Amino acid sequence: MPPQDPTSHLLRHWREAVPNDRLAHLIRDVARAQMRALQQRLSAHGVSFGHWTFLRILWIKDGLTQRELSELAGVMEPTTFAAVRAMESMALIERRQLPSNRKNIHIYLTPAGRRLEKVLVPLAEEVNHVSVAGLPAKSLATVRKCLLAMIENLAVDESGPGDDQIE
Repeated sequence: MPPQDPTSHLLRHWREAVPNDRLAHLIRDVARAQMRALQQRLSAHGVSFGHWTFLRILWIKDGLTQRELSELAGVMEPTTFAAVRAMESMALIERRQLPSNRKNIHIYLTPAGRRLEKVLVPLAEEVNHVSVAGLPAKSLATVRKCLLAMIENLAVDESGPGDDQIE
C-alpha cells in the first residue's frame, strides 16, 4: 500500500479517528495544509515559507527595523536575523543605517524582492482558492466572521481584566 500524502492522512484522521476533536486542532491542521500547499508553490521560485512571511510584511511597509519586522512576523529576533541574512544573500533585501539614526538597521526590499510580489502573491491567492473550492460564498462569509470573532475573543482574554473593572 503506497504512503498517503499528509493532507489525505489528516482528512482520514478528522473524518474517522477524531471527528469531534477540539476546534483548535482543526484550525491548526487547515493552516498547516495551506502552508504546505503554498510552500510547494514558493519553492519553485527559491523562496521558503519563512521568507514569504517577511516579504509580505515588507511589501506592505518597507524600511522596518529588524525588531519591528520580528514583532510583525510574530517570531524571535534571532529567527528574523537568520532570515534577513539569507534574504540578503539572495539579493531580495538590503540592510541600511539611516543617517539620522546610526543605531538601528532598517530592512529594505531590493528591486528583485519587490518584483517577487507580482509572482508570489498570485500563488497564495491560488492556495486560498483551492482551499475553499466548492464552498458557498455565504458559508465562507460565516467562517470568516466566526474566525474573526474568535480572534477578538482571544485578544480580550489575553489582555485580561481592564482597569475599569471593580474587584
